[in-house]
Amino acid sequence: MSAEFPIAYIEPVFRPPSEAHSLILPVTNGCSWNHCTFCEMYTAPQKKFRARDEDQVLEEIRRAGERLIVQRVFLADGDALVLPTRRLLNILQAIREHMPEVDRVSSYCLPRNLRKKSVAELKELADAGLKMAYVGCESGDDEVLARVNKGETYESSLSALEKLGEAGITRSVMILNGLGGTALSEQHADNSARLMNAAQPEFLSTLVVSFPMGEARFREGFADFQPLGQQQLFLEVERLLQGLELQNTVFRSDHASNYLVLKGNLGADKARLLAQVRQAIERPHSAQLRQEWQRGL
Repeated sequence: MSAEFPIAYIEPVFRPPSEAHSLILPVTNGCSWNHCTFCEMYTAPQKKFRARDEDQVLEEIRRAGERLIVQRVFLADGDALVLPTRRLLNILQAIREHMPEVDRVSSYCLPRNLRKKSVAELKELADAGLKMAYVGCESGDDEVLARVNKGETYESSLSALEKLGEAGITRSVMILNGLGGTALSEQHADNSARLMNAAQPEFLSTLVVSFPMGEARFREGFADFQPLGQQQLFLEVERLLQGLELQNTVFRSDHASNYLVLKGNLGADKARLLAQVRQAIERPHSAQLRQEWQRGL
Protein backbone atom coordinates (compact mmCIF):
# COMPACT_ATOMS: atom_id res chain seq x y z
CA MET A 1 0.00 0.00 0.00
CA SER A 2 1.28 3.42 -0.93
CA ALA A 3 2.37 5.63 1.93
CA GLU A 4 0.74 8.55 0.12
CA PHE A 5 -2.66 7.02 -0.55
CA PRO A 6 -4.56 4.82 1.88
CA ILE A 7 -6.31 2.52 -0.61
CA ALA A 8 -4.80 -0.29 -2.70
CA TYR A 9 -6.14 -0.64 -6.24
CA ILE A 10 -5.91 -3.41 -8.82
CA GLU A 11 -6.02 -1.68 -12.20
CA PRO A 12 -8.06 -1.06 -14.22
CA VAL A 13 -10.64 0.62 -12.00
CA PHE A 14 -14.01 1.76 -13.37
CA ARG A 15 -16.68 4.07 -12.03
CA PRO A 16 -19.74 5.87 -13.45
CA PRO A 17 -19.08 9.32 -14.98
CA SER A 18 -21.07 11.00 -12.21
CA GLU A 19 -18.68 9.57 -9.61
CA ALA A 20 -15.71 11.53 -10.97
CA HIS A 21 -15.13 13.30 -7.65
CA SER A 22 -15.92 10.35 -5.40
CA LEU A 23 -13.48 8.28 -3.39
CA ILE A 24 -13.33 4.89 -5.13
CA LEU A 25 -13.31 2.19 -2.44
CA PRO A 26 -12.88 -1.35 -3.81
CA VAL A 27 -14.76 -3.88 -1.70
CA THR A 28 -14.64 -6.58 -4.38
CA ASN A 29 -12.29 -7.20 -7.28
CA GLY A 30 -13.82 -7.71 -10.71
CA CYS A 31 -17.39 -8.81 -11.44
CA SER A 32 -19.13 -11.85 -9.96
CA TRP A 33 -20.96 -12.58 -13.25
CA ASN A 34 -18.51 -11.39 -15.91
CA HIS A 35 -20.16 -13.32 -18.77
CA CYS A 36 -21.76 -10.39 -20.62
CA THR A 37 -20.26 -10.61 -24.09
CA PHE A 38 -20.46 -6.84 -24.70
CA CYS A 39 -18.45 -5.95 -21.58
CA GLU A 40 -14.65 -5.94 -21.45
CA MET A 41 -14.25 -4.09 -18.16
CA TYR A 42 -13.18 -7.01 -15.99
CA THR A 43 -11.72 -9.51 -18.46
CA ALA A 44 -8.05 -8.94 -17.51
CA PRO A 45 -6.52 -11.83 -15.52
CA GLN A 46 -5.85 -9.66 -12.47
CA LYS A 47 -9.55 -8.75 -12.32
CA LYS A 48 -10.76 -12.28 -11.51
CA PHE A 49 -13.62 -11.91 -9.08
CA ARG A 50 -13.08 -12.11 -5.34
CA ALA A 51 -14.37 -10.36 -2.28
CA ARG A 52 -11.62 -8.25 -0.76
CA ASP A 53 -10.51 -9.01 2.77
CA GLU A 54 -12.94 -7.30 5.12
CA ASP A 55 -10.31 -6.27 7.65
CA GLN A 56 -8.20 -4.67 4.91
CA VAL A 57 -11.21 -2.71 3.61
CA LEU A 58 -12.08 -1.48 7.09
CA GLU A 59 -8.46 -0.48 7.69
CA GLU A 60 -8.39 1.45 4.40
CA ILE A 61 -11.54 3.29 5.45
CA ARG A 62 -9.92 4.23 8.74
CA ARG A 63 -6.75 5.48 7.00
CA ALA A 64 -8.77 7.36 4.40
CA GLY A 65 -10.65 9.09 7.18
CA GLU A 66 -7.36 10.28 8.67
CA ARG A 67 -5.95 11.64 5.40
CA LEU A 68 -8.83 12.61 3.14
CA ILE A 69 -11.93 14.75 3.19
CA VAL A 70 -14.54 13.41 0.79
CA GLN A 71 -18.28 13.79 0.44
CA ARG A 72 -19.00 10.80 -1.74
CA VAL A 73 -17.78 7.21 -1.80
CA PHE A 74 -18.24 4.72 -4.64
CA LEU A 75 -17.99 1.04 -3.72
CA ALA A 76 -16.10 -0.80 -6.47
CA ASP A 77 -15.67 -3.02 -8.47
CA GLY A 78 -18.42 -4.33 -10.72
CA ASP A 79 -21.08 -5.36 -8.24
CA ALA A 80 -20.35 -4.58 -4.61
CA LEU A 81 -23.91 -5.50 -3.64
CA VAL A 82 -23.07 -9.16 -4.20
CA LEU A 83 -21.52 -9.04 -0.71
CA PRO A 84 -23.58 -10.26 2.24
CA THR A 85 -25.68 -7.56 3.88
CA ARG A 86 -23.78 -7.93 7.15
CA ARG A 87 -20.47 -7.19 5.47
CA LEU A 88 -21.91 -4.22 3.58
CA LEU A 89 -23.35 -2.83 6.80
CA ASN A 90 -19.94 -3.10 8.46
CA ILE A 91 -18.39 -1.16 5.58
CA LEU A 92 -21.09 1.53 5.62
CA GLN A 93 -20.86 1.89 9.40
CA ALA A 94 -17.07 2.28 9.15
CA ILE A 95 -17.50 5.00 6.52
CA ARG A 96 -19.95 6.80 8.79
CA GLU A 97 -17.57 6.51 11.75
CA HIS A 98 -14.31 7.46 10.06
CA MET A 99 -15.57 9.76 7.29
CA PRO A 100 -18.57 11.56 8.83
CA GLU A 101 -18.55 14.21 6.08
CA VAL A 102 -19.63 11.60 3.47
CA ASP A 103 -23.20 12.28 2.40
CA ARG A 104 -23.59 9.62 -0.30
CA VAL A 105 -22.35 6.08 -0.85
CA SER A 106 -23.11 4.39 -4.16
CA SER A 107 -22.35 1.18 -6.03
CA TYR A 108 -22.86 -0.69 -9.26
CA CYS A 109 -25.54 -3.35 -8.91
CA LEU A 110 -26.35 -6.39 -11.03
CA PRO A 111 -30.02 -7.34 -10.74
CA ARG A 112 -28.92 -10.86 -9.76
CA ASN A 113 -27.21 -9.35 -6.67
CA LEU A 114 -30.61 -8.66 -5.15
CA ARG A 115 -32.35 -11.99 -5.68
CA LYS A 116 -31.57 -13.09 -2.13
CA LYS A 117 -31.75 -9.66 -0.53
CA SER A 118 -35.04 -8.57 0.96
CA VAL A 119 -36.46 -5.06 0.84
CA ALA A 120 -35.91 -4.92 4.61
CA GLU A 121 -32.19 -5.64 4.12
CA LEU A 122 -31.95 -2.98 1.44
CA LYS A 123 -33.67 -0.50 3.75
CA GLU A 124 -30.99 -1.27 6.35
CA LEU A 125 -28.33 -0.48 3.78
CA ALA A 126 -30.10 2.73 2.79
CA ASP A 127 -30.36 3.82 6.42
CA ALA A 128 -26.64 3.08 6.83
CA GLY A 129 -25.74 5.40 3.94
CA LEU A 130 -26.15 3.54 0.63
CA LYS A 131 -28.04 6.16 -1.36
CA MET A 132 -27.64 5.18 -5.04
CA ALA A 133 -27.27 2.04 -7.14
CA TYR A 134 -26.17 2.07 -10.79
CA VAL A 135 -28.02 -0.76 -12.53
CA GLY A 136 -26.86 -1.84 -15.96
CA CYS A 137 -30.10 -3.27 -17.33
CA GLU A 138 -28.73 -2.89 -20.90
CA SER A 139 -32.10 -3.93 -22.40
CA GLY A 140 -35.61 -4.84 -21.40
CA ASP A 141 -35.87 -7.42 -24.19
CA ASP A 142 -35.37 -11.05 -23.21
CA GLU A 143 -34.06 -12.11 -26.62
CA VAL A 144 -31.42 -9.38 -26.64
CA LEU A 145 -30.44 -10.20 -23.05
CA ALA A 146 -30.05 -13.89 -23.93
CA ARG A 147 -27.98 -13.14 -27.05
CA VAL A 148 -25.46 -11.10 -25.04
CA ASN A 149 -25.38 -13.57 -22.12
CA LYS A 150 -26.52 -10.98 -19.60
CA GLY A 151 -27.90 -13.60 -17.25
CA GLU A 152 -31.00 -11.48 -16.64
CA THR A 153 -34.52 -11.11 -17.97
CA TYR A 154 -37.11 -8.35 -18.09
CA GLU A 155 -38.65 -9.76 -14.92
CA SER A 156 -35.39 -10.13 -12.96
CA SER A 157 -34.39 -6.57 -13.85
CA LEU A 158 -37.78 -5.17 -12.87
CA SER A 159 -37.77 -7.08 -9.58
CA ALA A 160 -34.38 -5.61 -8.62
CA LEU A 161 -35.41 -2.07 -9.57
CA GLU A 162 -38.64 -2.36 -7.63
CA LYS A 163 -36.80 -3.61 -4.54
CA LEU A 164 -34.35 -0.74 -4.66
CA GLY A 165 -37.12 1.78 -5.14
CA GLU A 166 -39.16 0.40 -2.26
CA ALA A 167 -36.08 0.57 -0.04
CA GLY A 168 -35.53 4.24 -0.88
CA ILE A 169 -32.29 3.72 -2.82
CA THR A 170 -31.97 5.99 -5.88
CA ARG A 171 -31.74 4.00 -9.11
CA SER A 172 -29.60 5.06 -12.06
CA VAL A 173 -30.30 2.76 -15.00
CA MET A 174 -28.28 2.30 -18.17
CA ILE A 175 -29.62 1.07 -21.52
CA LEU A 176 -27.22 0.20 -24.37
CA ASN A 177 -28.16 1.84 -27.66
CA GLY A 178 -27.53 -0.57 -30.53
CA LEU A 179 -27.20 -3.72 -28.41
CA GLY A 180 -29.74 -5.67 -30.48
CA GLY A 181 -28.19 -4.80 -33.82
CA THR A 182 -30.37 -4.19 -36.84
CA ALA A 183 -32.48 -7.35 -36.42
CA LEU A 184 -33.60 -6.72 -32.84
CA SER A 185 -33.48 -2.92 -32.70
CA GLU A 186 -37.21 -2.29 -32.52
CA GLN A 187 -37.99 -4.88 -29.85
CA HIS A 188 -34.92 -3.73 -27.90
CA ALA A 189 -36.24 -0.15 -27.85
CA ASP A 190 -39.86 -1.13 -27.17
CA ASN A 191 -39.17 -3.52 -24.31
CA SER A 192 -36.54 -1.26 -22.77
CA ALA A 193 -39.17 1.48 -22.67
CA ARG A 194 -41.65 -0.99 -21.17
CA LEU A 195 -39.16 -1.89 -18.43
CA MET A 196 -38.45 1.75 -17.61
CA ASN A 197 -42.15 2.61 -17.55
CA ALA A 198 -42.79 -0.17 -15.06
CA ALA A 199 -39.82 0.76 -12.83
CA GLN A 200 -39.91 4.59 -13.04
CA PRO A 201 -36.21 5.01 -12.14
CA GLU A 202 -34.86 8.32 -10.87
CA PHE A 203 -32.11 8.41 -13.52
CA LEU A 204 -31.84 6.86 -16.99
CA SER A 205 -28.95 7.03 -19.41
CA THR A 206 -28.12 5.54 -22.80
CA LEU A 207 -24.69 4.56 -24.06
CA VAL A 208 -23.76 3.24 -27.49
CA VAL A 209 -22.50 -0.33 -27.55
CA SER A 210 -18.90 -0.51 -28.79
CA PHE A 211 -16.12 -3.05 -29.00
CA PRO A 212 -12.69 -1.44 -28.58
CA MET A 213 -11.09 -4.88 -28.24
CA GLY A 214 -12.93 -6.42 -31.19
CA GLU A 215 -16.24 -8.23 -31.68
CA ALA A 216 -15.10 -11.87 -31.45
CA ARG A 217 -16.34 -12.43 -27.88
CA PHE A 218 -19.64 -10.71 -28.59
CA ARG A 219 -20.31 -12.73 -31.74
CA GLU A 220 -19.98 -16.04 -29.88
CA GLY A 221 -23.65 -15.70 -28.97
CA PHE A 222 -24.73 -13.23 -31.64
CA ALA A 223 -23.11 -14.42 -34.86
CA ASP A 224 -25.56 -12.57 -37.10
CA PHE A 225 -25.14 -9.23 -35.31
CA GLN A 226 -25.20 -6.28 -37.69
CA PRO A 227 -24.24 -3.01 -35.96
CA LEU A 228 -26.41 0.06 -36.29
CA GLY A 229 -25.12 3.00 -38.28
CA GLN A 230 -25.32 6.50 -36.91
CA GLN A 231 -28.79 7.26 -38.26
CA GLN A 232 -30.08 3.85 -37.15
CA LEU A 233 -28.83 4.57 -33.64
CA PHE A 234 -30.80 7.83 -33.66
CA LEU A 235 -33.92 6.04 -34.91
CA GLU A 236 -33.60 3.54 -32.06
CA VAL A 237 -33.23 6.32 -29.48
CA GLU A 238 -36.23 8.06 -31.00
CA ARG A 239 -38.30 4.89 -30.70
CA LEU A 240 -37.18 4.44 -27.09
CA LEU A 241 -38.09 8.02 -26.19
CA GLN A 242 -41.45 7.74 -27.93
CA GLY A 243 -42.26 4.68 -25.83
CA LEU A 244 -41.19 6.15 -22.49
CA GLU A 245 -43.95 7.26 -20.14
CA LEU A 246 -41.91 8.47 -17.19
CA GLN A 247 -43.13 10.76 -14.44
CA ASN A 248 -39.94 12.36 -13.15
CA THR A 249 -36.76 10.75 -14.45
CA VAL A 250 -33.52 12.60 -15.20
CA PHE A 251 -32.46 11.46 -18.67
CA ARG A 252 -28.91 11.64 -19.94
CA SER A 253 -27.37 10.55 -23.22
CA ASP A 254 -24.05 12.33 -22.76
CA HIS A 255 -21.54 9.52 -22.35
CA ALA A 256 -18.50 9.78 -24.61
CA SER A 257 -19.80 6.89 -26.73
CA ASN A 258 -22.84 8.87 -27.90
CA TYR A 259 -22.89 10.88 -31.12
CA LEU A 260 -25.74 13.07 -29.90
CA VAL A 261 -25.78 14.63 -26.43
CA LEU A 262 -29.23 14.68 -24.83
CA LYS A 263 -30.14 15.98 -21.37
CA GLY A 264 -33.53 16.55 -19.84
CA ASN A 265 -36.30 15.41 -17.57
CA LEU A 266 -38.83 12.79 -18.59
CA GLY A 267 -41.58 13.45 -19.01
CA ALA A 268 -41.35 17.32 -18.91
CA ASP A 269 -38.75 17.52 -21.70
CA LYS A 270 -39.90 14.60 -23.86
CA ALA A 271 -41.06 16.74 -26.79
CA ARG A 272 -37.82 18.76 -26.83
CA LEU A 273 -35.65 15.63 -26.67
CA LEU A 274 -37.60 14.01 -29.50
CA ALA A 275 -37.20 17.17 -31.57
CA GLN A 276 -33.42 17.07 -31.03
CA VAL A 277 -33.26 13.46 -32.16
CA ARG A 278 -35.44 14.16 -35.20
CA GLN A 279 -33.13 17.05 -36.15
CA ALA A 280 -30.14 14.68 -35.92
CA ILE A 281 -31.95 12.24 -38.22
CA GLU A 282 -33.11 14.76 -40.81
CA ARG A 283 -30.39 17.44 -40.62
CA PRO A 284 -27.32 15.81 -39.03
CA HIS A 285 -25.00 18.66 -40.11
CA SER A 286 -26.96 21.10 -37.93
CA ALA A 287 -27.21 18.88 -34.84
CA GLN A 288 -23.75 19.41 -33.30
CA LEU A 289 -22.90 15.73 -33.36
CA ARG A 290 -19.69 14.32 -31.94
CA GLN A 291 -17.12 13.33 -34.52
CA GLU A 292 -15.69 9.81 -34.44
CA TRP A 293 -12.43 11.01 -32.89
CA GLN A 294 -14.38 12.60 -30.04
CA ARG A 295 -16.14 9.39 -29.08
CA GLY A 296 -14.82 6.67 -26.83
CA LEU A 297 -15.23 4.85 -23.54
